[in-house]
Amino acid sequence: MNQLGQIQPDIISDDQDQPKGWRSFASHLFAPIKITWGQFFDLLVPLRHSPHIRRHAASVIISRIQLVAAIFAVMVPLWSIIDWFVFPWPEWAMMTTLRLGSGIIFFLLSWPWQMTKTRLQADAMLMAMLLVPPVFYILSIEITAALHVTGTALLVTKLYALMPNIVLAGLAIFPLTAFEVLVFSAPAFFFAVLGLVMGGETLSLDQHGPMIWLMVLVMGVAMFSGMSQLHYITALVNRAMIDPLTGAYTRRSGGEALDLQFRLAAMRNTALSVAFFDLDKFKSINDTFGHEEGDKALRNLADKLREGLRRGDVLVRWGGEEFVAILTDTNTEGAKITIERLRAAGFGVRPDGAPLTASIGVAERGDDNAHDWPQLIELADQRMYEAKRSGRDRAILPGDISLVFGDKPIF
Repeated sequence: MNQLGQIQPDIISDDQDQPKGWRSFASHLFAPIKITWGQFFDLLVPLRHSPHIRRHAASVIISRIQLVAAIFAVMVPLWSIIDWFVFPWPEWAMMTTLRLGSGIIFFLLSWPWQMTKTRLQADAMLMAMLLVPPVFYILSIEITAALHVTGTALLVTKLYALMPNIVLAGLAIFPLTAFEVLVFSAPAFFFAVLGLVMGGETLSLDQHGPMIWLMVLVMGVAMFSGMSQLHYITALVNRAMIDPLTGAYTRRSGGEALDLQFRLAAMRNTALSVAFFDLDKFKSINDTFGHEEGDKALRNLADKLREGLRRGDVLVRWGGEEFVAILTDTNTEGAKITIERLRAAGFGVRPDGAPLTASIGVAERGDDNAHDWPQLIELADQRMYEAKRSGRDRAILPGDISLVFGDKPIF
């Protein structure tokens, strides 16, 4: 998904230079999950994820961390009952202390703290939770090293050695990219090897190769599961935030984006403009030529606006034939230049061959002394209606600046 939130096509390959046979094979291979090459790259590394995707993924990760941590906050201390039966004093007391300390960490991770769920916080919480089992495993080796364990005690110590595998398996419930799974898996592999060395074993391929292979296999399953969940979340978020007809943001997601941009502009005391576009005489297109032609006109307008906006700007379908362009770091003069450039490039053509036109209202945070983004939108909306009442195909900007584009008013 690009900066403006366009929907990716449902074909796996967009490389026209690839052989037809390969495109067909890839399309059939990935058809069940409808994934493009660009989306597949986004599942490998988290470089191009939009703020919406990162925020929703962080919310899911933190919620699942809290659930898992709450379960382990109870189960880990309760396991001390088994330690009391299989280990002598003072080893069972030290194991109990270790379990209580782990339980406290899990309890803190499960507590519903009042915080903004950012991806950085989610990653920090996840790494903290994943480090508890392998660190517990290493410390348990230190505690039981002097014991000659047999029977049930030997079984319990061998179960402790499986904790790195438990960490790898636990990654399967989180929506992560392949790179992130590798990063979060690294401590498990490190502590697994460290545990073998601390246990006095000499590493060898024939003896420990199957264990490492099993860990890699579990990590691979977790990687596939994490990528699948992330793709599913991305699809749901895109469906909720992207208008399927025009590829612009929906009004709800556009409002979230505008709220964020307004707060950033207020914090930095920078310019922020919004341009409200209303397609002129749109009802006549639907009434005369049908709704299919009306949909085509809306797509044409959205495509033309997208082509003329900068990468950092955001296009929102506000409702019906109304669109809002969020122009970041743009003052009134910059907005005027943008509107003139967009109108010069044109908005497409009507079914009868006449050019599509729009009535435009512009508002700017500083010049209009707007206190919040709804006020900014309201001012732009009022100026758009003023442009429509004045004859359409024109723009009204702050300071009573009027840009008339057509030679004749459109009535």
